Amino acid sequence: MKRLFDFLDALTERRVRALASTTSRRSALAKVGKVMVAGAFTLPVLPFDRTSQALAQGHGAGAAGKKKPGDTDCDYWRYCSVDGFLCSCCGGTTTSCPPGTVASKVTWIGTCHNPADGRDYLVSYNDCCGKTSCGRCFCNTNYGDRPGYRMGVHNDANWCMARTDSTIYHCTLSVIVGVAEKQ
Repeated sequence: MKRLFDFLDALTERRVRALASTTSRRSALAKVGKVMVAGAFTLPVLPFDRTSQALAQGHGAGAAGKKKPGDTDCDYWRYCSVDGFLCSCCGGTTTSCPPGTVASKVTWIGTCHNPADGRDYLVSYNDCCGKTSCGRCFCNTNYGDRPGYRMGVHNDANWCMARTDSTIYHCTLSVIVGVAEKQ
């Protein structure tokens, strides 16, 4: 067994020395840097599905029975997992970014219960990027949210960081993307 380890050690040493003689430190660091930058831009592009978390939390309908909330009210059923300024108060709508902003490339997904029809809907929360924060109609409902140490299971992140043109957060959309199936 010792012979095998000695052989592997000698082989590894020869390979590393050969690589070191043909590669400069600067080019090796450049390659490592490229890999790190590519990984930083690739990882945030992955979509995150939070439907199971929302189902476990009971879907959260807010205070929907007390009054009839509208598109600019945090108690509106489709804002059950929103964390940010509502685009409907900032010059946009619930489904479109205000002029001068663009939607982030990544989103978080929540499952919200519509008390009007008794159905559960998948809602995509898209951050609009490109202008400074709107500052109006801040909602932080967080039904089914998880702690911030696991990326993708919480909504308290600047999802505009996935953009290359502007990482400045302005407001958040809530786009209904489908009906949640009963399990």
